[in-house]
Amino acid sequence: MSDLEIINAPWNKTITLQEIAYEGGMKMLRLRIKEGMRFTDLELDPQTLKHLNGSLTNWLAANVGES
Repeated sequence: MSDLEIINAPWNKTITLQEIAYEGGMKMLRLRIKEGMRFTDLELDPQTLKHLNGSLTNWLAANVGES
């Protein structure tokens, strides 16, 4: 497992992106959200990340400049 990036998010949350390599060569991206003492982990495969990336890109395009 290797940390790729740590992002400070609103409301005192920290998002850590980690690459996870399993035996057999499968790789996943772990999205770890830390809020206080609580952790939420999402382990995502490339296909799911591609879908999520499209959704986030669309949302960002519709909301840039609103804040």
